[in-house]
Amino acid sequence: MKPKCIMLVATEASGDLLGANLIAALRARLGAGVRFVGVGGPRMAAEGIASRFDPTSLALIGLFNAVAAYPRVLRRVRETADLARREAPDTAILIDAWGFNVRVAHALRRVDPHMKLIKYVAPQVWATRPGRARTLARAVDHLLTIHAFDAPYFEAHGLATTFVGNPALARDLAGADPARLRAQIGAAKDDPILLVLPGSRQGEIERLMPPFQEAIATLMVERPGLKVVIAAAPSVADEIKARVAARPSPVRVIEGETAHRDAMLAATVSMACSGTVTTELALAGCPMVVAYRLGPLTAAVAKRLIRTPYITLINVAAQAFVAPELVQSACTGPALATRVGRLLGDPKARTAQIAAQSAALAIMRGDVADPIAAAADAVVRILRREPHRK
Repeated sequence: MKPKCIMLVATEASGDLLGANLIAALRARLGAGVRFVGVGGPRMAAEGIASRFDPTSLALIGLFNAVAAYPRVLRRVRETADLARREAPDTAILIDAWGFNVRVAHALRRVDPHMKLIKYVAPQVWATRPGRARTLARAVDHLLTIHAFDAPYFEAHGLATTFVGNPALARDLAGADPARLRAQIGAAKDDPILLVLPGSRQGEIERLMPPFQEAIATLMVERPGLKVVIAAAPSVADEIKARVAARPSPVRVIEGETAHRDAMLAATVSMACSGTVTTELALAGCPMVVAYRLGPLTAAVAKRLIRTPYITLINVAAQAFVAPELVQSACTGPALATRVGRLLGDPKARTAQIAAQSAALAIMRGDVADPIAAAADAVVRILRREPHRK
């Protein structure tokens, strides 16, 4: 039998991690003969994906940024299709990144109408733009969704959908060591620590770092013993360091997965950009204040489209503001300092929020014990053309 060839396409840091873990799980199931090709970042590269281009330039935020980058997006879509034409994969797994990957799906369909196309992570049609469910159903053969509440939206349009669980809920923090982080930043055992997570995209850094830095400055004056740590994703580490250097203070910038995990367990409170990291903070038992900003024009469009009051998944699951959210005009330095300061100064409030975050995680987890294993098993069934299992 001809060895299987699987294409994976991921353009964002979270998708790169999903792709790398999925490759390892598929290799364990399909044997050493399986080939992997596609587009990804450093984690997928470590698993053998030799990406033709750096996908970080495609990690766009905002309608108008996306419009400006459209020619580049189309060029990258063509390059991805050319790769499929050369490598002839049996299936393509398109990870998150709705705008790019739906175009890739159409391009791959033209390359090979018989190639199995799998979308891994659904667009958030429960929050905005429900028409994307119909669009996706026309573009791919199968959807692997990380949220149990996604399926009805897509199955209504005939798209086979499998709930595989959210891998962020299975993150292993057993090796993390909060004492190691405290030693690294010179914090005593009882010193309060504020962990700041400003995002992994350039637009997030540009919009969130100014109010974050303003809040940090206020909090450090109000609480002289406070230690502040900014966790920098590889894609924006240089930008964050430059911004911190421009406003000298005792703030520490940390890099690397080990340091990030240590910091999540060591932190007293976190101030975080909305995204996957908020789920990881909840898993670590770290109370958080969540922030987000879009450009003004994009925000005006989004305001007409968004159908939910929540932007944070634990809040969506709980249908309540378990973690405070400061969005757009509410996301200011003084407002952030006030919300974070309340948590820093009130142990009972922190305990109550941690308990509520844990309850929301239980709702999100469902009955899936190992999300990556569930996703790999679903891909294998699709490759073998076994019946769809809900």
